[in-house]
Amino acid sequence: MFLFGPVGPTELVLIVLIVVIIFGARRLPELGKSLGEGIKNFRKSITSKEKESETKDESEPSSKEQ
Repeated sequence: MFLFGPVGPTELVLIVLIVVIIFGARRLPELGKSLGEGIKNFRKSITSKEKESETKDESEPSSKEQ
């Protein structure tokens, strides 16, 4: 029953109302889009750094052997 821990439906409605009052209903889609793009770019940078470290790890043993 506790999907969000101690936060109940009344608290969630209150949080949503405060967000709508602060940002306005027109800016919410823009905020959602920018947040989604930020998360997408973050994931892309994390995976590219992992791939770079994997290729460095693979190339290091061959250079040490010579």
